[in-house]
Amino acid sequence: MTSHSTEQHRREAPSSVACSILTVSDTRTPETDKSGRLIRELLEAAGHTVADYAIVKDDYDGIAALLRQAADDPRVEAVLLNGGTGIAGRDTTFEAVRGQLHKEIPGFGEIFRYLSFVEDIGSAAILSRAVAGTIGSTAVFSMPGSTGAVRLAMTRLIVPELGHVMRELYKDG
Repeated sequence: MTSHSTEQHRREAPSSVACSILTVSDTRTPETDKSGRLIRELLEAAGHTVADYAIVKDDYDGIAALLRQAADDPRVEAVLLNGGTGIAGRDTTFEAVRGQLHKEIPGFGEIFRYLSFVEDIGSAAILSRAVAGTIGSTAVFSMPGSTGAVRLAMTRLIVPELGHVMRELYKDG
């Protein structure tokens, strides 16, 4: 059940958010980046825009630099990352993202893992380090790189709440 204030906040939320998509991968190209393409399709179908798109190697410094660049870009209101959220030695997205967040949105990762557990991959959900938060007035969502994980995060969490998140970030500014 949705509360009256939540419904009011959603009514006051922007209907379109300008997003940057960052795919973290050592092997994907724009042609083979199915998850990045899915993020774009789901954003655009919901009325949002893609202001920028890039693929970055799974390298802490490279991810951190591109995230900072996107957060500083006045055309970008939200950054959506996919890939590099596991626990393998090469997976550095979580550290690169979390280290720059001004405010973390812990519910994103918690609910993503819960939904992954219940609807998709069972106990392997504990291996996901999906994370979200804000850098200044820029929203940041980092999700695993599989198309199933992207579809789950986008359709169940990000797309339904993206405008609401931006409304909260803008209401004081």
